[in-house]
Formats: sequence, C-alpha cells, structure tokens
Amino acid sequence: MNFHRLATTALVAAGSLWVGAVQAEETVVWWDFLGGGDGVRMKQMITDFNAAHAGNVKIDATTLEWGTPFYAKVQTSAAVGEAPDVMTYHASRIPLAVSQGILDEITADDLAKMGVSSSDFASATWDAVTVDGKQYAVPLDTHPIVLYYNRDLLKKAGVLGDDGRPKGMGSRDEFTATLQALKDAGVEFPLGSVTADGNFMFRTVYSLMCQQGGELMTNGKFLTGDNGDKLKNALAVLQDWTKAGLQSTYTDYPATVALFTSGKAAMMINGVWEVPTMTDLAKQGKLFDWGAVEIPVVFDKPCTYADSHTFAIPKNQGKEMSAEKRAAVLEVISWIDKHSLFWATAGHIPAYKPVTDSAEYKAMEPNATYSTLTSNLIFDPKSPLAGIAGPIFDVMSNHFVPTLNGEMDPADAVTSITEELNNM
Repeated sequence: MNFHRLATTALVAAGSLWVGAVQAEETVVWWDFLGGGDGVRMKQMITDFNAAHAGNVKIDATTLEWGTPFYAKVQTSAAVGEAPDVMTYHASRIPLAVSQGILDEITADDLAKMGVSSSDFASATWDAVTVDGKQYAVPLDTHPIVLYYNRDLLKKAGVLGDDGRPKGMGSRDEFTATLQALKDAGVEFPLGSVTADGNFMFRTVYSLMCQQGGELMTNGKFLTGDNGDKLKNALAVLQDWTKAGLQSTYTDYPATVALFTSGKAAMMINGVWEVPTMTDLAKQGKLFDWGAVEIPVVFDKPCTYADSHTFAIPKNQGKEMSAEKRAAVLEVISWIDKHSLFWATAGHIPAYKPVTDSAEYKAMEPNATYSTLTSNLIFDPKSPLAGIAGPIFDVMSNHFVPTLNGEMDPADAVTSITEELNNM
C-alpha cells in the first residue's frame, strides 16, 4: 500500500481551501528536531504542503539537534524575538516552557480555525498539552514503547499464540514463564532491554508504576504515599528478570536493537520509532517474521508510558505575529495533522483520531495492533523538572542502571531517588 500516495490524494482540495485566505504568500519559519526516518518523512510532508499551498503559504524548515540543544536554542531565541513561527515540541517539555514564558497559548478561536477540537484526540494526549486549563500545543502523534517480538523464535519455544502474538501477556507470572520458555529453548536473550541507559529505561519503569496505579508526582511532591513501593515493585521485577538471565544486562540502545535484529533476543522493549528499522530490514529479506504489541500487563492493569511530538507557537518577545502570519501557522499545523497517515509509517500513532479511525490506518501493521494502547497511557508528571532531557530523568537514571543490573537493592534505590527528587 502506498501510504504516501494516500496521504497526498487531497493535496489539490486542501490547497484550494486556502486560496484567498491571504493576499500574498506567507513564509512560515519552522524548526524541528526530527532526524533519521522521522526527518525523511517530515521533509516529504513539508514538500507536499508547499506544493498544495503554492503562492499562499510556504514552510521554510530547519532541523536542529534533538534534546537539550534544541530547547536551549528555543529559549534564548524567544527571549530576543528570533524564534521560529512554529516548532515541534515534546509534550513532556511543555510545563517547563510555560514556566519560562516561551509558548503562546493556542486559543479556542485558533482551534476553530484549524477545524480541530479536543474530541479529535485521546484524552491523555490532549491533557498532556494543557497547563492550568490552557492549551499550548497541538499533538501530532503519540510515541510509546511497545514489545517487539520474533515470531519464529516464539513459535519454536511454544509461546506464540494462534493469533500470531506472544502468549503470557496478562500477568507477571505468565510473562516470566514466557521468558523462561524462550531461555529453555536456547534463546540467548529472551528479552532485550536498554539496561545501560536509565533515561531510556524510565519509560519501562514508569509504565510498570502506572500498571499499579502509581504516579511519580502528587501535589508537587515526589513518590508520596505508597508510590515509592510501586516504584520498588517495578524495579524489582526488572532486576529479577536480569538476575534470572531473562533480560540483557548493561545493554546500550544500539546493542539492544542489534540483539533483536540479529535474532539473539526473542523480544525487545523499545519505542515505536524502530518500526521503520524492522520494516526496511524485512523488505530487504534480512529479518525474520516479526511483530509489535502493547507491553505486557505485569501488574494490575494495562498502562504504557508515552510522549508526544506536538506543534507549538513560540512567544517571541517584542515581535507581534500578524493575523495573516498566524492564519498561515494554523494552516500548517492543521494540514500536517490531518495528513499524518504518512507520518504513521515512522511507527508513531497519529494523534488526530480521524486518521487512526481511517480504513487506511487500520490496514497498517503493526501500528494498528498496538494503537489500542492510546487508551492506556501515562505521560510525564506536569512539572518544569520533567520531560525529555530533564533533571527527573537524570536523577532516576543514576539509580536505575545499577538496580536493573542487580548491583543495587530496589528499596535503597527508591530511598535515594525520593530524597534527591524532593531536594531539587
């Protein structure tokens, strides 16, 4: 199926809606942090947008370095009125940006002009871009972690269901038994995990906390009540798997992907953004029969950590955006969201429900299989300390790595993490 062709069939119609909305071509300055397969796909979408809006709106796009460098540049640029007109932004970083005063509110009138509303998005995803009842971004996608699996190895070990999905996804004991069956069948690493990078493993750990109904922050305090116990439980499960030889130890990100794609690891917990890696290898005949599903329910209920790529409008100090420019920016955001079927080929779950409800999206695999998890999401706590490359990640990372690899007691790790987080 040619998803790029499907995503661009409405180009002429979409462009014609814009004709006459502005008197002269508006150039929208765009910044993003999208590299790899994400970058390739977004560049194509920008090209398509510009073709559909020729003579009316043109995106002038620049890609900057992901993470701290991107957010630091946005902050300094907005302070002197030199930030772009629109930019990609992680939902997890929005509370910090609002506290810094560098994001413009997206009003109800803006949403009406874009033809979108909160009902077009999953409630957790929409809430993630809301601070004190105000919207500061429009979600483009949800990018959670998922469980990748090698059907060939699972079938050989007798743990592949008739539906082509892993058995034992409903409880800790069931999933541990699945891992053990793989080990007994001679699989070197039943589960590949990024155990050498605590920042990445935050995603898995927080998912397991949420499966117990736990939260990292409550009323501005970290790990209050029994939340510390829930963090300890999450760490203990992961440590037990490592000690039993069911999970890879001290494995960095590239090595984890390599373990899985080489067939040494039967399953892997990783982000949906690795779907293109698997798809491309499979097309080249270099990969086994694979799939991806929502992570197992290890505790009480399904829950998965996620973040979202969103579109935000910087608040440029001393530089008022004209009505014509804002209309052009809103058209950019609206058009990209409504044409995000092609973006889904990067593995992400489009945030705009009419896209994920479409027959074309429902035919996409494994996306359609794991997209059901959007009703079971937890995002970062709403705090200026949270988010990608934020201090919460750093504090927890320092303790996650030794704990997951069996060198630190989970209870001791929780005690230290609680003290350090609440001292920040």
